[in-house]
Amino acid sequence: MMRGRDDGVQKKRLITSVLIIVIFLSFLFVYSRNRGASALEYGSRSLRKLGSSYLGGDEDADLSSIQDESSAKFGQEDGEDDVIPKSFPVCDDRYSELIPCLDRNLIYQMRLKLDLSLMEHYERHCPHPERRYNCLVPPPPGYKIPIKWPRSRDEVWKANIPHTHLAHEKSDQNWMVVKGEKIVFPGGGTHFHYGADKYIASLANMLNFSNNKLNNEGRLRTVLDVGCGVASFGAYLLSSDIITMSLAPNDVHQNQIQFALERGIPAYLGVLGTKRLPYPSRSFELAHCSRCRIDWLQRDGILLLELDRLLRPGGYFAYSSPEAYAQDEEDLKIWKEMSALVERMCWKIASKQNQTVIWVKPLTNDCYMEREPDTQPPLCRSGDDPDATWDVPMEACITPYSDRMSVKPIQNLSGQNDIWYLSLYPVYIVAPNDRHTHACTIVIENHRDKGSRLVPWPARLTAPPPRLADFGYTTEIFEKDTEVWQHRVERYWNLLTPKIKAGTLRNLMDMKANLGSFAAALKGKDVWVMNVVPEDGPNTLKLIYDRGLIGTVHNWCEAFSTYPRTYDLLHAWTVFSDIKKKGCSAEDLLIEMDRMLRPTGFIIVRDKQPVVEFIKKYLPALHWEVVAIADSESDSGQDEDDTVLVIQKKLWLTSESLRNTE
Repeated sequence: MMRGRDDGVQKKRLITSVLIIVIFLSFLFVYSRNRGASALEYGSRSLRKLGSSYLGGDEDADLSSIQDESSAKFGQEDGEDDVIPKSFPVCDDRYSELIPCLDRNLIYQMRLKLDLSLMEHYERHCPHPERRYNCLVPPPPGYKIPIKWPRSRDEVWKANIPHTHLAHEKSDQNWMVVKGEKIVFPGGGTHFHYGADKYIASLANMLNFSNNKLNNEGRLRTVLDVGCGVASFGAYLLSSDIITMSLAPNDVHQNQIQFALERGIPAYLGVLGTKRLPYPSRSFELAHCSRCRIDWLQRDGILLLELDRLLRPGGYFAYSSPEAYAQDEEDLKIWKEMSALVERMCWKIASKQNQTVIWVKPLTNDCYMEREPDTQPPLCRSGDDPDATWDVPMEACITPYSDRMSVKPIQNLSGQNDIWYLSLYPVYIVAPNDRHTHACTIVIENHRDKGSRLVPWPARLTAPPPRLADFGYTTEIFEKDTEVWQHRVERYWNLLTPKIKAGTLRNLMDMKANLGSFAAALKGKDVWVMNVVPEDGPNTLKLIYDRGLIGTVHNWCEAFSTYPRTYDLLHAWTVFSDIKKKGCSAEDLLIEMDRMLRPTGFIIVRDKQPVVEFIKKYLPALHWEVVAIADSESDSGQDEDDTVLVIQKKLWLTSESLRNTE
């Protein structure tokens, strides 16, 4: 009996001990879930408490209450300490090259029904709130401060982009070569093994441009390079004062745009798929495709028609591909069909030599009007806006120029005829000195070729853009804007001077570019600027392209189409105030800016004082530090109550990165 009793007591003690252990382990599990969750889970959960919504909307959530809460907290002085994190979680190292809206793994997980043949899987698809990455993207192991421009054109650190598959795959084409700790770019390409510089000179020679310079004495300034590879074509055009938007998708050669930006060459992740490219009509003087593997005949030539929309009147399309020269049956068939298509589009062959053909777009509507009825492709509907680009489907139609206004000769008593030519729109008259004794013929060139009659570069940068009147802006408004930003940029440079040296800055982004005057003021610096225009505001991007600059349309409630660590400086003029009005999360935008910014890079925030104070509270969590704070009392122009905050991002590595480096 005693023994059985002892056994019962022991069993009770054992059960009690087990229960205590289970309770303790359960507590530890819950605690670890709260305190030691993965960066992805913790980041999503912690920032959702702050009303995060920038990578998409939650259909089941009460968005109005989230937005109200976010708006109430954004920019307030008090009551926020309990929600400001002391640190942000760090993404796993496998996310060191994360592009949230172009993450193919995420697209597959979302089970989107995409047409792979139409390249839809390479277009933007932003994650839902529960799948967003609210964590800081770490640099790869061994990351180094990028090599300075212009050396970076020819070499980058291998550790910064540890992908050598392109070097092996394209070893016979001189794209890139691995040499020790560096990757070297000899300047070759799929079609120009012996160097982009020689290839560029040959294109200029085909067009009979003087001195074999493709810039044609400043008349050719903006270029679109489709399927750009590592962007050596655009790199070698820079010395001719030509700026190229190098475009490629995040495809099997997924790091080509990352290499381009690491080199300091303007580039953007995009694809000719089902949506218009994010550039307005008549943006480029030249489009270029060298062995870019694009089926131009698909869907009634819709991709060629998209290039037609983007080319200025008289613009060129340079095409170097087997279809232009090969004699096998398949290539001859493609060439025949492509030639027939571009003829119906009213393009003419400007030159055809060796392995390259260059077509030229017409200057007027005359050819379109002379086509037989029902000729395909048709002209676009009169109500179609050729400058609308954000999430707008492509259409297989030709974008004509607006109707030409009447031409009326006017005679005076002398009986002589001279021409008053209206070179820009609105009206700017160039007339004889003696306007009272000479007759004139008034030739009014209005919308039909606005954007083509541009003054040569660099005068184009400060000349009133031809499409200025589309927005109701006067020449005086344009000149004042240029003057104001010249003053502001000089002041920015003075604030940055203690921290920068020659070559410190190369890739810049103006997150709200307006008329492009921020970029224009930087002409004397060895930098380039990605001018970003909000998708819901005035589409001033066409003015920016008329000035000889480049840029894109974007919604800052979503992630930008670029790799991490690709910009040296971000300029945010009232961007935070704007997203507050849209109900988007300022915290998410801060994390996105950190993703785009290179370590040791800079951010210039120009906004209202409460907004600046709000951002300052997040600096420790983001590993950012203040470089300078200045008010705008001595600033010329509007927004005198703005505050300027200059921030620098610190270089940091995760413990895993440090271990791998060692």
